Amino acid sequence: MPSPSDLASTWFASRNWKPFAFQRSVWAAIQRGESGLLHASTGSGKTYAVWLGALRAFAQLHDARRPAPLQVLWITPMRALASDTARALQAPLDELGLNWTIGVRSGDTTSAERARQARRMPSTLVTTPESLTLLLTREQAAADFASLRLVVVDEWHELLGNKRGVQLQLALARLRRWQPQLVVWGLSATLGNLPHALEVLLPAGGRLVQGRQDKRILVDTLVPSAIERFPWAGHMGLKMLPQVSAEIEASANSLVFTNTRAQAELWYQALLEAHPEWAGLIALHHASLARHARDWVERSLKQGTLKAVVCTSSLDLGVDFLPVERVLQIGSAKGIARLLQRAGRSGHAPGRTSRVTLVPTHSLELVEAAAARQALAAGHIEARYSPRLSMDVLVQHLISMALGSGFRPAELFEEVRSTWAFRDLEESQWQWALSFVRNGGSSLTAYPDYQRVAAHPDGIWRVASERLARRHRLGIGTIVSDASLQLKYWSKGGGGKSLGSVEESFIARLKPGDALLFGGRILELVRVENMTAYVRRSTARKAAVARWNGGRMPLSSELAQALVERLDAAAHGRYEGAEMHAVRPLLTLQASWSALPTQRTLLAETLHSRQGWHLFLYPFAGRMANLGLANLIAWRVSRVQPLSVSIAVNDYGFELLAASPVDWAAHLPAALAADNLLEDVLASLNAGEMALRRFREIAQIAGLVFGGYPAAQKSTRQLQASSGLFYEVFRKHDAGNLLLGQARDEVLREELEIERLHQQLQKMSGLRLDLHALRRPGPLAFALLVEGMRETLSTEKLADRIARMVADLEKAASRTMSDLAGTERRKS
Repeated sequence: MPSPSDLASTWFASRNWKPFAFQRSVWAAIQRGESGLLHASTGSGKTYAVWLGALRAFAQLHDARRPAPLQVLWITPMRALASDTARALQAPLDELGLNWTIGVRSGDTTSAERARQARRMPSTLVTTPESLTLLLTREQAAADFASLRLVVVDEWHELLGNKRGVQLQLALARLRRWQPQLVVWGLSATLGNLPHALEVLLPAGGRLVQGRQDKRILVDTLVPSAIERFPWAGHMGLKMLPQVSAEIEASANSLVFTNTRAQAELWYQALLEAHPEWAGLIALHHASLARHARDWVERSLKQGTLKAVVCTSSLDLGVDFLPVERVLQIGSAKGIARLLQRAGRSGHAPGRTSRVTLVPTHSLELVEAAAARQALAAGHIEARYSPRLSMDVLVQHLISMALGSGFRPAELFEEVRSTWAFRDLEESQWQWALSFVRNGGSSLTAYPDYQRVAAHPDGIWRVASERLARRHRLGIGTIVSDASLQLKYWSKGGGGKSLGSVEESFIARLKPGDALLFGGRILELVRVENMTAYVRRSTARKAAVARWNGGRMPLSSELAQALVERLDAAAHGRYEGAEMHAVRPLLTLQASWSALPTQRTLLAETLHSRQGWHLFLYPFAGRMANLGLANLIAWRVSRVQPLSVSIAVNDYGFELLAASPVDWAAHLPAALAADNLLEDVLASLNAGEMALRRFREIAQIAGLVFGGYPAAQKSTRQLQASSGLFYEVFRKHDAGNLLLGQARDEVLREELEIERLHQQLQKMSGLRLDLHALRRPGPLAFALLVEGMRETLSTEKLADRIARMVADLEKAASRTMSDLAGTERRKS
């Protein structure tokens, strides 16, 4: 066996590989006991930079006659990645003959394997943030991690910006307390704010290693054969099916990414209907499918036996599918980091080109495609920021640490404050959290279920009862979503094969006998009982498509800026690239009937129709920020004159539809002022109702609301009702409850994007208002009109209405384009 210092070089040489400079740098840093963050392109060798560094540094530290004790903890953001990661880490061990063992600990780990790990931890444990916290609640947790030397946080960018990352920060603080010399390394490929990412992961400091970023990424676009001059979102892009099919046919292996599970279901079904001969050669993959179905797809991808997989973000991360030749992205990726991540699923090896083909679902996405390539070439990747002072996560952590050996408040306070997320935690906030877990704060002291932690005479705080301990362990984690129902085939003798899960809110809209599309199959709902929806095969031709929350991702600031730059260039007659040449007729029509947005102007349009008086404004701020702007402007104008408006938004802008005339030219300058933003936003929205919805998630994370035991889960309605009661009790009798303030802050920060809203108002104040009175809706306004009608018309009626509107508008557009062509001929 090679000496420890030669392990990495020996293994690389056995494969005819030569280590990159960044890999050698990480190896040496780990040998010196240094922590850091490694940022490098997807598929450039980050995993082996850290893993082989660990083997070089620690392989000699154990008796070769028996397996090494726990040395490395490998954190992955998705349990679906755990098994794949474990297989990748096993390869060098087998070839080098090292006596290390690798185990996986996640929600999918069997009870037998958990029992084995309880007796003896593997040398390397691959786990998730939630499972790590569960391990920390064990009585013998300190002994379990006594030999730990290295923690690797894979895909750090996926955890950094959310509460799962906060949960991990707290877990790392506990491990550092037990092992002050613990080495921690983060791995990431798509981060735009590396100093912050490094500081959050390593508050005491660490090295930033910039790996290979020269990986070639080819971004191209499938240009539609016909360009719609009046585009609208909502048809899933299925008009591009023949071209997508041709691209799949021309490649040995492809991933077809969609942004929603519903879209994935429709595209998979459409591909199979168009190509029955592909049955068994193409597959569907999303997070709601049963685990055995997802595992089969992942194995088949690795083996290269599938021609294509239609998928969602469930295949965004980490899994190494070397045979995949290319990626197709249906619709806008909405962000540069997401596009980069998905592109890296192809050519997933050093030296190989990654290729992603953008498939627009409507004409304006051609401009987005051109903008995405421009932003990607310029390296404009979105930043992600850690949440601060998430008190619900802190409350949960206090109870978790009170399990097992318990905690001393003063010691835990310093430990918690050592994290970036809680470095500004004040003594008063800490005392509130202690009081809340001890007796429910000032308003719940009479209820034993909220006296969850008790202070013992020895000064150690422990969970008060075994019943509360069991209940808490079932609720550990920060992932809160709509309650899910299991989907199973119906059989007379009982439940049949599991197909996966759907959200309760979708099933609640169906009745027995209705058809639904799931997993590429048309199914008939038989009955719903005990949080399970039973189905059977259906011969129906039409079916409701299962829908899940979270489908509307806002356009990122970086992509929005690149989009405006492209429109600005078009306004000045510069059309660069195939996409911009293809969409030129649409943009020419927009400029003729109104104007194009530019970097120096804020485009606004007015229109009087049978529906009323319309204002269309185009800040290009993303869906959520545009919604905040629309409500803010409507509320500010209503203080000057009585005003009742309806609102429609998309990523580009918003529509305000009033029942009476409004002089927008007079009102807009004052309505767009950045002064008193916070107060006006709160007043302009039903912020109380939004905070109540957000409080349901906070209440679940903090353990106020129990989601139920595995066989008896509570419905979303029950959870909302329970959390609503707490919300009202706190609001009336405990106004200083920090969870109330957190609910409001999260609404402002995450749902209304208040920072982006403020930045957008400041930016808009420096732009010249370019206001145009329309005779008829132009291409940009038409998309917003459709958004407004979507709320009041059924799908069939909406399609008929759109068809009539487009026919009328196309006649006018043809006359305009003919007139423009005649003008050009006369000039020449």
